[in-house]
Amino acid sequence: MKEKPTLTYQLPTKSCLTHTWSKPSFHYVDSEQAGPARFYNQVKRPSARGSTELLRWLATRESYTWQVDISREYELRLNTPIAIPQNRPHASLDDWQVWFVGHATVLLQIGPYNFITDPVWCEYASPHQGRGPRRVCPAGIALEHLPTIHAVLLSHNHYDHMDLATLEWLHRKFAMPIYTGLGNQYYLPKDYHVIEMDWWQMIPFHDLTIMYTPAQHGSGRGIRDQGKALWGGFSVIAESGHAFFAGDTGYGPHFKEIYERCGAPRIALLPIGAYEPRDLMQYVHMNPQDALHAHLDLHAQRTMAIHYRTFQLTDEHRDDPERELTHLLKTSSKLVNPFYCIREGHKLTV
Repeated sequence: MKEKPTLTYQLPTKSCLTHTWSKPSFHYVDSEQAGPARFYNQVKRPSARGSTELLRWLATRESYTWQVDISREYELRLNTPIAIPQNRPHASLDDWQVWFVGHATVLLQIGPYNFITDPVWCEYASPHQGRGPRRVCPAGIALEHLPTIHAVLLSHNHYDHMDLATLEWLHRKFAMPIYTGLGNQYYLPKDYHVIEMDWWQMIPFHDLTIMYTPAQHGSGRGIRDQGKALWGGFSVIAESGHAFFAGDTGYGPHFKEIYERCGAPRIALLPIGAYEPRDLMQYVHMNPQDALHAHLDLHAQRTMAIHYRTFQLTDEHRDDPERELTHLLKTSSKLVNPFYCIREGHKLTV
């Protein structure tokens, strides 16, 4: 009897300890977001809580409080039948499917084109296997079940978004272009097809347009490279609307500006997790209420929640983001457009 092929729902983290002490040169002073030696957000960070408090929190926090039975999570994934995304070479540009893979990883199918956002299948979101936040549930789609990936949308270089192990796997299989912010090519192998972009820059992609959009966040994979590469989100623009991927961001005025420039997204992918302690995280991570405000600012026709459930990055419980968002939606106007939380491996047809 023919054996079932082995499927990959997570990868060992690829060691990149050199990133923790490297200091890339900075030569982006022509960008409006750049200062003399680094990039900056549109809104200045409040000075009330600084790096000292952040380091104290990192040193004293309890990092593994979710109490997830990881082996059971994997057993459920392997034994639960789910649909598998397909290549759709003849699909209409008006035919969209959005698959939640996990954390900030989403398979976005717009007509015949397949994009993947911040692809992360690694076991540890860190520079080395066995260190840092551990994946507590498998990716919703096995790597072998992915359709042909035509492009990666890479928002920024934090370890839970730029995963070298996954990018290597995808490059070997698809050799696809990687769209990302200025400066991020430094961290990737030289043979990758990396296309760096500034905020609001637009690049044609077949029948579509890819725009790199602002976010309120930061970058850095070590101590000496903070702010040396640009962070952001993406809009993939078609005649029938645009798909907006926020990347990782705090709440800020950029959501209203994205709506003013691009109109209401047909689908928005907004982060809802990694927000406690609030006084330390508020500037760079949205909580569910912030995400709902962003959803309203964008006038999104529908929104899907991302950036929760997979890695314990901060202090809230695993189910808090979804529970709080559900409560907010129940007590909001019935006229609010849908804001979905779906499980890994499931899809929305938009």
